Amino acid sequence: MKRVTWLELFFDLVFVFAVTSAAELVHHDHSWLGVGRALIVFIPVFWVWVGGTMHANLHEIDTVRGRLGMFAVAFCGLILGLTLPETFEHAAVWFGGTYWAARLGLLLAIKGLPHRTAFTTFTVGAFVTGPLFVVGALLPPGARTAVWAGAALIDLSVPFLARKRLSSAPFDAAHVAERFGLFVIIALGETVIATGSAAAEHQLDALRLAALAAAFAVCCGLWWVYFAFSAPAIHEAIESSTVRIEIIRPVLSYGHLMLIAGIVGIAAAIGTAVRDPAEPLHLDEAALLFAGACIYLGVFAFTRWHMFHTLATPRLVAAAVCLALIAVAPRIPAIASVAMLAVLLIAVNIVEHQVVPRTLHRTS
Repeated sequence: MKRVTWLELFFDLVFVFAVTSAAELVHHDHSWLGVGRALIVFIPVFWVWVGGTMHANLHEIDTVRGRLGMFAVAFCGLILGLTLPETFEHAAVWFGGTYWAARLGLLLAIKGLPHRTAFTTFTVGAFVTGPLFVVGALLPPGARTAVWAGAALIDLSVPFLARKRLSSAPFDAAHVAERFGLFVIIALGETVIATGSAAAEHQLDALRLAALAAAFAVCCGLWWVYFAFSAPAIHEAIESSTVRIEIIRPVLSYGHLMLIAGIVGIAAAIGTAVRDPAEPLHLDEAALLFAGACIYLGVFAFTRWHMFHTLATPRLVAAAVCLALIAVAPRIPAIASVAMLAVLLIAVNIVEHQVVPRTLHRTS
């Protein structure tokens, strides 16, 4: 069984900064256009991380060449994170050029190594989407958004279109499941950072302390939803699959992109709630909080169906409740909105603690 290396953990540190930058971008523009733009520019950042993870899964990277290659890609990730909040203002060329450099770096990193057919995404990134991000950076913001959205969609489509070429790659199930779980930890860490940073802006009083406790309970609830049952189930599904890419692609590559997007939305809204706990959330902030939670829970329902063809009923019900709470949140104090989400997540975890083990026992 392949183990996560110290080099990979160091690589991940760069993307902590990138997730923080994505949350900052969402925090500054809550509009549908702003959230859409944030997703468009986060996709290439996430795809760089996924590329590094797949390279490390199929190859030995703890060599001089492997370390230097990962350091180079990590530095590109650092620049991407630095420029991400200003990608639609003054840093577009830096963002586009750095993404292209990261894709070229990944392609060079695997030169001459085995399982070359498993890295079609690297070739497309180096010769198609990387150049498109540079071209888009030279255009006005409206046209840039369109070109970058097209490039992001191409990046997302390649693993699906190249699924037959990817099917023979001997992915290590434990390693790849652990790596994506670690990225969820990175995103949850951003939620904790957003909560603490917002609380630190003002003197701590009883109300803000209560808001901080509710926000932290949300973070713990999100962690429990993923790591109590989902993480082991993902590992089991990949391990038992005859074609591992058919689990890795939809559940890890695509599913975890949406999981992280949901967490980033929650993080942006929670910061506002802790900053002003007595004030109601605006509708767009309420949408970030509860739609983010809905996406998070809904994606798990999708992945469970894809892996085991069973319904995650508690998560689907909770996701529907989250959508209903979007209309309620602007009429109540922000602390109450966060507390309701915390209670909802706790309820889901209590129900699953009682129900899921029996379900798994029946299907095993």
